[in-house]
Amino acid sequence: MVVVGEGLSATEVGKEIGEHARHSGVHDRVISIAEAVLLSVVTIIAAWSGYSAAKWATESSLHLAKAATVRAKANRAFQESFSLRAADASTFNAWYTAYVAHDVNAMRVAHKRFRPTYRVAFDAWLATHPFTNPNAPGGPQQMPQYHPTGLALSRTLDANADELYAEGQHDARTSDDYVRTTVVLASVLFLVGISSHFPLRGVRFGLIGLGGVLLILAAVQILSLPAPP
Repeated sequence: MVVVGEGLSATEVGKEIGEHARHSGVHDRVISIAEAVLLSVVTIIAAWSGYSAAKWATESSLHLAKAATVRAKANRAFQESFSLRAADASTFNAWYTAYVAHDVNAMRVAHKRFRPTYRVAFDAWLATHPFTNPNAPGGPQQMPQYHPTGLALSRTLDANADELYAEGQHDARTSDDYVRTTVVLASVLFLVGISSHFPLRGVRFGLIGLGGVLLILAAVQILSLPAPP
């Protein structure tokens, strides 16, 4: 409201009203420009944050899928080593049965059936004089020379699967952080969007200020997160 002093002419009153309208228009334009700039910046950052969240979610899925594949290979390698252990035990039992029966020919045949890698452990076990040495290992499979095929590979693959799974979990957490930041930016868009519906400039400035603070917090969060892969 324009207060008109006593003794002012009609021309002076018109100038006062025009000056007030001009200042009001300037304030409204400043607010509108601030809202437009804030909306533009927030829209771009929100789009980047959403894109980053999607990329990290995809990366997480890939790592978890690779972890599952490697884990399956590790299980197959372990099953192979388990089968070979059983086969080695079976041939050793055949040899031991022949040994107890003093059947030299059967012992020779059973020894020929040993796998080459198992024969190394068996010969090392015999060298410990197991039938007279009470401190000898219980069997060839307890010798350090015994390395069943697939066992070392399964352990290596298990370790790789654990690493891939950990990476997938980390990627998922990063994606969640980006999603949380996108939600904050969406709140900024909402606040700035409804500010234009309030006739009071103080309310509009307050909403713009609150939106600016949230934008800064979201920007700091994004800068602390790794870039999308």
